[in-house]
Amino acid sequence: MARKLLLYDDGKKRMVKEIMVFEDPQKLKLVLGRLSWKILVMLSEKEMYPLQIARELGVHEQKVYYHIRKLVKAGVVAVTRQESKKGAIAKYYRASSTAFGVETSYGYKTIEYAAPAWVSEPLQKFFREFLRENGVFDGKIVVGSPLPHGPFRTSARDGHYASHLAFFLGQFARMPEEFIVKLDVDVKAEKEEKNNLILVGGPGTNLLTQELNDYLPIRFNMQPSEQGFLFGGLVSTKTGRVYTADSVGLVAKIVNPWDSGKRVIVLAGNKAVGTKACVLALTNFWDKTLEKYRDDEPFATVIQGLDLDGDGKVDSVEVLE
Repeated sequence: MARKLLLYDDGKKRMVKEIMVFEDPQKLKLVLGRLSWKILVMLSEKEMYPLQIARELGVHEQKVYYHIRKLVKAGVVAVTRQESKKGAIAKYYRASSTAFGVETSYGYKTIEYAAPAWVSEPLQKFFREFLRENGVFDGKIVVGSPLPHGPFRTSARDGHYASHLAFFLGQFARMPEEFIVKLDVDVKAEKEEKNNLILVGGPGTNLLTQELNDYLPIRFNMQPSEQGFLFGGLVSTKTGRVYTADSVGLVAKIVNPWDSGKRVIVLAGNKAVGTKACVLALTNFWDKTLEKYRDDEPFATVIQGLDLDGDGKVDSVEVLE
């Protein structure tokens, strides 16, 4: 028998359980007797041995054995364990599934995507353009190349933070068919900038973050020099404050300048630890990180990574502005 999933929606929540679908009418026939059906229902609730079933139903034990043999032949019950009882071996049986059914090949409908209940409204709005109607992720996650590249000749050491982000997104976004994690150099070489983009890494390690810097509401201070650029931390156009600490970073969302119908999310730190703080801010502390987010407006907030347990690793964040 084929095993599928049975969806139940009561208007408040969706639940699912496995259902075994009969493909052979002869096997279905073995189950449809009144006593066989009663035994199957009992064994769907808990495992039991034949004498135990006979006593509860008030019938002869041999009658129960007869019907259990039919149910085993149909594939709807099976032995789960054996136990010695008064010198004899008692076989415990259990239903092979919690639901059984008959199905025709027609009538399937596409169900609307619904975000899990824990996904707050600000979080849904923040990723709105990154989810298709069926909940499939629509975009690219771009990390810096681990090889020396760009004007800073740096090797990115923060690309692995994208795995934590991907685990988070996987809780409410379905995986697309195409591979979504890209190196910055590959995106530029393949001219894939016209996508929804999530950029992980600051301008020193991610070339796309560097190219988008002038479009950001809060920008990284990058001064031209003979060596390419001098990097001087984050500068707020709102308050004029300069943030140079390694553990400070930026969470931002803007219109994609290469395609106005797409969006770009930036998770970028002054150093790798700052990028980690930004990833944590969005995945673990989105409630306070997105508190001032307004749909369809450029968004940027400065994040400070904190080490609350004193183990030398960032484990919490503070929103500075």
